[in-house]
Amino acid sequence: MNKEQDIASLLVAEIEKVKDLIIEYKESTQPIEPDCAIGRVSRMDAINNKSINEAALRKAEAKLKNLEFALSNVNDPDFGKCAKCKAEIPIQRIMLMPQSRFCVKCAK
Repeated sequence: MNKEQDIASLLVAEIEKVKDLIIEYKESTQPIEPDCAIGRVSRMDAINNKSINEAALRKAEAKLKNLEFALSNVNDPDFGKCAKCKAEIPIQRIMLMPQSRFCVKCAK
């Protein structure tokens, strides 16, 4: 297996994880029924949790989009190289921030 295939495999695995997270977040952001028999404080807590999960959902959807973009560019000769210094970007950084085109040093 070559480097591009290794990275593509890691990206596909991460995409699947993020898709599963998105499903979980969508389930936890369903509207809170007003006739649900919970107390006022519990309802406020549920509404707060819903808004936190909505923010996490947006972040996960953005990460999914970036991971899919990275996967579509994995065979590009410059993929995984810093746009500024041309050094290799560590795979951990690519997985964490697939939209990043710079190494940590040049991103500062």
